[in-house]
Amino acid sequence: MKRKLAIAVGVVALALGLFALFGRGWLAERAFRSALDKTIGVNQTATFADGLHLYVCGSGSPMPDANRAGPCLAVLAGNQAFVFDSGSGSIRKLQRMGFPMPRIQAAFLTHLHSDHIDGLGELLLQAWVAGGRTAPLPVYGPAGTDKVVGGLRTAYETDEGFRIAHHGPKIVHPTGFGGNAQIIALPDGTDTLVVYDQGGVKITAIRVNHAPISPAFGYRIDYKGRAIALSGDTVYSPSFTAASKGADLMLHEALNKDMIAALGAKLAERGQAANAQIMHDIQGYHASPEDAARSAKEADVKTLVLYHLVPAPPVRLIEPMFLGNAPKVFKGTLRLADDGMLIHLPAGTKDVEITSAF
Repeated sequence: MKRKLAIAVGVVALALGLFALFGRGWLAERAFRSALDKTIGVNQTATFADGLHLYVCGSGSPMPDANRAGPCLAVLAGNQAFVFDSGSGSIRKLQRMGFPMPRIQAAFLTHLHSDHIDGLGELLLQAWVAGGRTAPLPVYGPAGTDKVVGGLRTAYETDEGFRIAHHGPKIVHPTGFGGNAQIIALPDGTDTLVVYDQGGVKITAIRVNHAPISPAFGYRIDYKGRAIALSGDTVYSPSFTAASKGADLMLHEALNKDMIAALGAKLAERGQAANAQIMHDIQGYHASPEDAARSAKEADVKTLVLYHLVPAPPVRLIEPMFLGNAPKVFKGTLRLADDGMLIHLPAGTKDVEITSAF
C-alpha cells in the first residue's frame, strides 16, 4: 500500500514538474491567442446603441500621475468621432479604449496651454496612420491654433518621410499627414458659436473664463436629442452654464484650492519658492468642485463628471476630501473621472450609463 502511494505521489510530482517545464509556455500561448481574438482588429463599438458615447482619455493635469493622462475627452456620435484636447499620453489611452480612429472627423482644442496640446502630434500621426486619412485632420481652436498645427507639421516632417518610404504611399497616404487649422473667432458680445454641423451632429463653441488665457472655449455636442457639455479650463462660467442648459451630461474641470494651498505651503517650507508661487497662481483660474456643482445644478443636468483633477486623489479614500461640499450643492449623479471611463447616452432615451473600457 505504501509503495503504491509513493508511486502515485511520484507520478503526480513528475506531472507537476513536466507541466511547470512545458505547460507554462502552452498557457502563455493560449492567453496570448485569446487576447488577440478578443481585441485586435475588433470593432469595440459594434454593440453600442446609436447615440452619444463619451470617452475619458485623460482625466489628469500637468501634475505627474502614473494613472492619469493629460486632459482629453473624445465623443462618438453615431458614426462620427471627435477628440477634445489631447494631453500627454492620452492618445495611447484612447486607442487602448478601442476608439474608432478611422471615424475621426475633427479635433477641438479648448485653449493652447501645453498640457492640453502636448499629445496633439500623436493624435495627428495616429489619425493619419491608424485612421488611414487621405487629407489633414481639421483642428478647431482659438487664435494661435495654426501656429501649433504648423509647428507639429514641421516637427514630424522627417518621420512622415520615414513612414511613407517604409510602408508605401498606398498604406500611409502622403496627402493625409498633419492637421488643417480652423480658427474659432467668437464675435464681440457673443458667447456661443456653432462650429460644426454635419450629419446630425452639432458642436457649439462656448466662451469661458480662463484669464489671462484668452480666448478659451468649452464645447457642447448635440446629437439625436442627447447633449454633452465640456467645460475646458475655466472658473465658474455663467456663459458655460447657460449654454449647458438641458444637457444630459456635463464634464467639468475641478481644482481643490485647500489641497493645492497645502501643497504650496509644503513646497515653500522646503525652499521651493517658485513652485510654491505656481500653486498659488493656479488657484485663480480654475473652478472648484463646488463651482462645477453649482454650474451643473443651474444648468439642470442630471450627471456631472469632474475631470482635469487638480490634484487628482491618488486613492478612493481621499475623493470625499477633494469633492468638499460639491455633493451638497449638486444632487444628481456626481463622479470623478478616471482614464478609461466610458459614458453611454443612447438616442431616444434619458439613460446615462457609466462604464469602463479597462
